[in-house]
Amino acid sequence: MLQCIFLISDSGEVMLEKQLTGHRVDRSICAWFWDQSISQGDSFKLLPVIASPTHYLFQIVRDGITLLACSQVEMPPLMAIEFLCRVADVLSDYLGGLNEDLVKDNFIIVYELLDEMIDNGFPLTTEPSILREMIAPPNLVSKMLSVVTGNASNVSDTLPSGAGSCVPWRPTDPKYSSNEVYVDLVEEMDAIVNRDGELVKCEIYGEVQMNSQLSGFPDLTLSFANPSILEDMRFHPCVRFRPWESHQVLSFVPPDGEFKLMSYRVKKLKNTPVYVKPQITSDSGTCRISVLVGIRSDPGKTIESITLSFQLPYCVSSADLSSNHGTVTILSNKTCTWTIGRIPKDKTPCLSGTLVLETGLERLHVFPTFKIGFKIMGIALSGLRIEKLDLQTIPPRLYKGFRAQTRAGEFDVRL
Repeated sequence: MLQCIFLISDSGEVMLEKQLTGHRVDRSICAWFWDQSISQGDSFKLLPVIASPTHYLFQIVRDGITLLACSQVEMPPLMAIEFLCRVADVLSDYLGGLNEDLVKDNFIIVYELLDEMIDNGFPLTTEPSILREMIAPPNLVSKMLSVVTGNASNVSDTLPSGAGSCVPWRPTDPKYSSNEVYVDLVEEMDAIVNRDGELVKCEIYGEVQMNSQLSGFPDLTLSFANPSILEDMRFHPCVRFRPWESHQVLSFVPPDGEFKLMSYRVKKLKNTPVYVKPQITSDSGTCRISVLVGIRSDPGKTIESITLSFQLPYCVSSADLSSNHGTVTILSNKTCTWTIGRIPKDKTPCLSGTLVLETGLERLHVFPTFKIGFKIMGIALSGLRIEKLDLQTIPPRLYKGFRAQTRAGEFDVRL
């Protein structure tokens, strides 16, 4: 049972406090948490579960905002972490993002959402489509009306239409003139390449995202051509677990509108679509840097939006970098970004230049880590393929659409 939720900015300010039970949690727990975060550094922020002298703490970080939940009793940690992830997703959906200014400008909406999402410390309503029926998303008209009428509440006077049904994530009887369902495979590639150019780690984190605009009470089944490659699956509550466990088929009654059906991982991939070959030599207080970027294995689709970024070492006083393709920018915080776009067919993109070290240093002893970004439309690099999507009760004039895309996640090349 959760007792309190705090939203903390990246400067340590408690922006929002929501007490969930009759037992009040003192705000001093946030001061203890922030002191530990400063003293232990980034390693402390990576801990999802923390045992303080008085409470169990659960944390996630989204866009610089720390969502911190407290409990004095033992409870399933994954339930608390999953609930915090749901809160972050719903707030991002309602507010169009998640940052300090948006939270402060929409205090009332945030409190109303937390009131509906958790009851006496236990998760209650977390489905975005149902929450939208209960609490209207903020817009300019509603803000003007609240100023004129003095009524700042966005809570509906009636219960959602699906609240009393066996599928509370779906309205009772939605109607559409055109019945459509779209399925997107969205994947991120996480990879680590060591100083010798060897692939240390390469895996895919993927999501099956859907947009359902179907009338009535549809019952869908989605099957994959190669489900055996999937690991660490997480399902939306609408998915019936038994058909997946026995036949690897997703059987579900979909929510109305956009939702994430499942997430998964595909591990131990053997190759990456792009390669990076960096070389750095230093002598007499000056470093020469050269970085080549190219296509390692052709995925069959165009690789777009290729970028390379790295942090210049603290001991570098100045840098002069240029490239034969794309643009290079160096920010005041010593972050260098090389925007390549697409790989040309007539040449290999190359970044080169010199780094001048601070006075007294002869050689560079701290080397940067290169972070790669890219996007490939129309293909899932994990190899996952959708076999078919069937509807048990087919509405007239049904249209089904399928798409896939892969982008870089945490793709690091180390020296």
